[in-house]
Amino acid sequence: MSERKVLNKYYPPDFDPAKIPKLKLPKDRQYVVRLMAPFNMRCKTCGEYIYKGKKFNARKETVQNEHYMGLPIFRFYIKCTRCLAEITFKTDPENTDYAMEHGATRNFQAEKLLEEEEKRIQQEREDEELNNPMKVLENRTKDSKMEMEVLENLQELKELNQRQALVDFEGMIDRYRELEKREREREKEEDERETKEMLERALVKRLRDSDSESDGEEESSRGHLKQTCADKPTDILTADKAANLQGTSSGGVKRPKVESWEKSVGTLGGRGALSSLVVRKKPTEMDKKPNREEASTASQSGTAVTFQTP
Repeated sequence: MSERKVLNKYYPPDFDPAKIPKLKLPKDRQYVVRLMAPFNMRCKTCGEYIYKGKKFNARKETVQNEHYMGLPIFRFYIKCTRCLAEITFKTDPENTDYAMEHGATRNFQAEKLLEEEEKRIQQEREDEELNNPMKVLENRTKDSKMEMEVLENLQELKELNQRQALVDFEGMIDRYRELEKREREREKEEDERETKEMLERALVKRLRDSDSESDGEEESSRGHLKQTCADKPTDILTADKAANLQGTSSGGVKRPKVESWEKSVGTLGGRGALSSLVVRKKPTEMDKKPNREEASTASQSGTAVTFQTP
């Protein structure tokens, strides 16, 4: 147990590493590795899209009889995430990329196809010029003609830019901003004027309403003043006393004693004001002809009965 942490092991003097048997493994053996999809692809079986960077547990093997400048080429096996169909792709050290091999199609490779097409055209042209001098002359003529056309187009673009350079864009923007500012100010003034007119109309209406209310109040106050002026100051007292006296007389209750100051106050209003309170009692026939029973009782008692004539 003490030897498990040491860095150096003990080798005996008669140790011969050539005598150690070698492990015989097949050359096309496969390893399970964890990798990410190197490009976007679509499964041919179910049409599922597999985006770049999705992780898989893939099987890796070395491609037999394929090398590029001594570099081995590796093949990877993955499974579709939906239908579990097998998809294979391998390394492409020539283009520093990966090449789709089976089970899916690569997406978004238009740029790569364009580059490959340009390379193919350039290679074909070099092969033609290598064995045909006339072809070289034709290609040079075409190149010079194309160069002249490019120069003419460039000159036209320069002239167009010069014509556009004479236009003062900053001035145009400033004028547009000034016009926009004036428009905003005009709209603001119109809003203020309309608001002022509305306030004035509301104020005039309010003044008219207040004037009509004040006129009505003045008329009512004048009528009330006239009524109060027509009445006498002591009418309130006499009216209250008359009401009290009338109530007591009508109810058959004995009248209270009238004080001297009340009499004097009552006489201030004149005779007409108090004349309505005193009612003269008219004699009736029963009062003129007393009953016989009363006369007999009076004669028996010896009292004299006198009758007053009105």
